[in-house]
Amino acid sequence: MNLNHLQYFATLAKEEHYTKAAKKLSITQPSLSNAISLIEKELGTYLFEKKGRNVVLTKYGKVFLEYVEKTLDTLDQGIKKTKFLTSETSGIIDIGYIYTFGAKDIPILVNKFLKENNEKEYKCTLSDGNTLDIIKGLKNDDYDIGFCSKLDNEEDIEFIKIKEEELVLITPKNHPLANKKEVDLRETTDYEYVAFKKNSGLRPFIDNMFKKMDIKQNIVYEVEKDESMAGLVESNFGIAIIPNIQLLKYLDVNIIKITNPKYERNIYMAKMKNKYLSPCVKEFIKFVIKEYK
Repeated sequence: MNLNHLQYFATLAKEEHYTKAAKKLSITQPSLSNAISLIEKELGTYLFEKKGRNVVLTKYGKVFLEYVEKTLDTLDQGIKKTKFLTSETSGIIDIGYIYTFGAKDIPILVNKFLKENNEKEYKCTLSDGNTLDIIKGLKNDDYDIGFCSKLDNEEDIEFIKIKEEELVLITPKNHPLANKKEVDLRETTDYEYVAFKKNSGLRPFIDNMFKKMDIKQNIVYEVEKDESMAGLVESNFGIAIIPNIQLLKYLDVNIIKITNPKYERNIYMAKMKNKYLSPCVKEFIKFVIKEYK
């Protein structure tokens, strides 16, 4: 029994006549009869019985038809969905991004891309997370594209630098460092820090900043999201090193430029190497590279 046989069976069940069904299927009547016989032999029962010049489903044929129709309908939906996803003029782009990239960049980027391609049926799904979440999502096919930090020893992933990200020190308004406009991180070691969790792509980068200067942070709290970090600093739980996100301007914190150590913090577009990408995903990649060139 194969897919053609199921289609033959469903057509004969509808037409109730071998000649009409064979004509509709563009096959010979003997071919149709042989296919039905093979199905009946495999199932061990008769699916049709004669009624004058026509044939009608038996009790067991009706049961089988119900499942055949569901199967063919599901398959048809799968074909349509696959064609939609891989067409030159339609498709869905699954995007994962770190929290800081989602505050401003992602909404602007996706809106502009969709507007420039408004004649096409492009859609995007958006999910935020930390860098490890995004890398895992790329490997599991949850995401086509990720925006995150670059991780070492990820040989199957291509990282394309798209932008630099400024890091700043934030303090509560009443903190001893609050009046400073610039700061050397050596000046901060006596104070308690709110830091990113170790699974954040930014945490090892910041740890390395201190390591280069042979000093350490006095970490008392760890969080995952930038918003939580900024909120804790505002509430006097400590100071923090954080990307200079738009939210900081609306909180009661002091924003201080870091002058030492010198650093280069980048955000990357990540994708799996040597993997099939649909036309719409390829278009989005080209668009992003052009936007940040």
